Amino acid sequence: QVQVVESGGGLVQAGGSLRLSCAASGRIFSNYPMGWFRQTPGKEREFVASIGWAAGYTDYADSVKGRFTISRDNAKNTVYLQMNSVKPEDTAVYYCAAGKQYLGNSVRSPDATSYWGKGTLVTVSS
Repeated sequence: QVQVVESGGGLVQAGGSLRLSCAASGRIFSNYPMGWFRQTPGKEREFVASIGWAAGYTDYADSVKGRFTISRDNAKNTVYLQMNSVKPEDTAVYYCAAGKQYLGNSVRSPDATSYWGKGTLVTVSS
């Protein structure tokens, strides 16, 4: 059974930091790109960051570039999202997803994903 479980969300003040984790099991996720997406009520799920299967390629939305860092530990089947200098507009439910493309370098579209977690809520207070 494939599982993707996010953790690490919570309440943080603007300017602060938070680290999200995504633990995957039930499949060899190390051969696939992984992505973080976020969603707020009434809006579509949007791309935040992704990392290639070999971790050498990372991709970020313009809104988080320079503030967020995605990384992965394939030995632990875990992906991380380090969030620094957070802003109130970063408030959202953050989802982790596995890309469909074997040995892919990026996953920017929700349509290009195969497995999703249930999300973790990040709230940034001003």
